[in-house]
Amino acid sequence: MGSYEKNSKGVKQAQAQWQSEYAQQIGSNDRVIKNISGIEIEPLYTPEQLPDQAQYLDKQGFPGQFPYTRGIYPTMHRGRTWTQRQLIGLGTPDDYNERVRSILNLGANAISLLPCNSGFRGVDCDTVPLPLLGTCGTVVNTVDHMDTCLDGVPLDQISAAMNDPSPFTLFAFMLNVAKRRGISWDKITGTSNQSDYISHFVANHMFYRLSLPGSRRVLVDHIEYCREHVPNWNPMSIVGQHMQQAGATPAETIAFTFSSAIQHAEDCIARGMDPDSILPRFTFFFDISISFFEEVAKFRAARRIWARITRDRLGAKDPRSWRFKFHGQTSGVDLTAQQPLNNIARVAVQAMSGIFGGIQSMHTDAYDEPITCPTEETAKIAVATQNILREEAHLCDVIDPLGGSYYVERLTDQMEAEILKVMEKVDAAGGMYKAVETGLVQSMIGESAMARQEQIETGEEKIVGVNCYRDDEDSGEQVATSRPDPIKMQAHIDNFKAFKEGRSQQAINKALDNLTRAANSDDENVFARVVEAAEVGATHGEIIALLREELGFGHPLIVA
Repeated sequence: MGSYEKNSKGVKQAQAQWQSEYAQQIGSNDRVIKNISGIEIEPLYTPEQLPDQAQYLDKQGFPGQFPYTRGIYPTMHRGRTWTQRQLIGLGTPDDYNERVRSILNLGANAISLLPCNSGFRGVDCDTVPLPLLGTCGTVVNTVDHMDTCLDGVPLDQISAAMNDPSPFTLFAFMLNVAKRRGISWDKITGTSNQSDYISHFVANHMFYRLSLPGSRRVLVDHIEYCREHVPNWNPMSIVGQHMQQAGATPAETIAFTFSSAIQHAEDCIARGMDPDSILPRFTFFFDISISFFEEVAKFRAARRIWARITRDRLGAKDPRSWRFKFHGQTSGVDLTAQQPLNNIARVAVQAMSGIFGGIQSMHTDAYDEPITCPTEETAKIAVATQNILREEAHLCDVIDPLGGSYYVERLTDQMEAEILKVMEKVDAAGGMYKAVETGLVQSMIGESAMARQEQIETGEEKIVGVNCYRDDEDSGEQVATSRPDPIKMQAHIDNFKAFKEGRSQQAINKALDNLTRAANSDDENVFARVVEAAEVGATHGEIIALLREELGFGHPLIVA
């Protein structure tokens, strides 16, 4: 008998002994444990759970090589760490500029602009009660406002993310700021971070401005325009975050997000775009929950699936098209108003999941986000969390450090199977557009959300400070809340009104007429006209109101 057979026999005997001792010790306390995606978690994983070594290249491979399970670049974080892209949005453009400069000085190396909720709803600041303005984002309605936001920010040297649903007025403002400063648009880098109208239709109704067919039209125009005029900008960010925060499991989130990505890609291809001219600029945006190993496996499986989708289904030949590039935000859903300082630990665990999952850029939430717009002090802690994990914990020294773990490799395979199973349901419904139009996706998310809530309410799923380890004296009131200075905000509104009075109404009327014509044309690019209208002084609210009139108001499907 050879050494391999002897060793194999010894392993089986040792495993049988462990199983017996485990059963004896745990007795009736043993229970079935499942992760959020419903995958049963075994008490122990062994080499039997690893793929056959002959499958290594097909299932895992090496970083930077198909199918990218272990990372999309050869060096990953050892060569270049993730981009620290903190979401910032508060008060007036002056407030934003002060905060963004502070964050950049603290080590963030990219910026992200979050507009006021009034902006997400598609209206200008002079139509909204003052107390509602600037509490959750920055009030940006014109090119001048954007110019103030980005004062001192080198747009040709730093990546920017505009959290900017269709018709992408914030990005139009940003392009005109670059034009004012003489910055060539081929130097502009970053992402249209809320370009995925499908995720808004399904799970984030505040972001949903235009009708479903109207949103589809404007998105493809936006991608086409950027491809020609802003070649280093990512016009397509497919958003899984909204769906996971609405209640989708991590596996469902990847499945729905990839189904959306396929829909967007096929729409562009139908317009005549080559897949290799658009897919390298497709990016993804995900929630990172506190289910540590599940999130790591989610992202490892996602890289493998996306590589095969782009190559085998969408026909991309350029390896750059096969790379799954994603931004992650630590999940605010996991944070609690009770015992809020505990959220610092939660965010650190979530961030580690993103790092071990191979993230490209990350936002870490502040611990007070369940209660208020983050203060400057709590934002500093959020940035420092990433710095500590990178510099002090040395999490970047090894590429894919959990690769080869019996548990992680097995879970990666199981997550892949679960994701593909959900995608098959969407395909059977006629693709993502039809699946959300009929409410299939919304119903599935609702069912998962209800199941998760029941687990929390029964105590099966423990939330520290909420349903266990509670401190009734801790109500979260020790976290200070802040609101924009009302005098400063009123001045901002007054200046905005004066700006509108001083514009050339003739130029505005001409630009809006051109936008109307484009919206009703089959061969004019709507986003090109949005950029032109912004340049002559058309406001955020005016542009959106016109397109709602021409393309239809966004009315999401509500599923009972």
